[in-house]
Amino acid sequence: QVQFVESGGGLVQPGGSLRLSCAASGVSIGVHAMAWYRQTPGKQRELAASITRFNTIEYGDSVKGRFTISRDNAKNTVHLQMNSLKPEDTGVYYCNVRDVLSTYTSSGVRFDTFWGQGTQVTVSS
Repeated sequence: QVQFVESGGGLVQPGGSLRLSCAASGVSIGVHAMAWYRQTPGKQRELAASITRFNTIEYGDSVKGRFTISRDNAKNTVHLQMNSLKPEDTGVYYCNVRDVLSTYTSSGVRFDTFWGQGTQVTVSS
C-alpha cells in the first residue's frame, strides 16, 4: 500500500523557516516526479513545487525564490525547505507524485487515492 507521511510543520513567525519531510512507502520515489502540494484556507489544493526523476525542478509563482524542493531516493524521502515564510503560506502541506491524476500503481490505483494527513504550517506573529 502506498503511503506518504509528511512531517516538519509547525508555528513560525513571518520571515522564519521550516523544513518539511515526506517519507514514502509502498512506492519507489526514484521512478516518479514528486511534488509538494499545499491547501491554504479558502483555496483548493495547489502544487507548490515539483522535482522530476532527473531533478528538473519547478515552483509555483507564490513560492519561487523562497522554497527549495529536494529528494533523497536512497531514503525514499522528499523535502521542502521553506524560507522567508509569509502569513499567506499558512496551510496544510502534502506530498505525492506530481501527476496524481495520471499516475497509477501496478495494480491500477490512481495516486490521488494516496493523500496523507499532511503537515500543518502556520505563519503568524
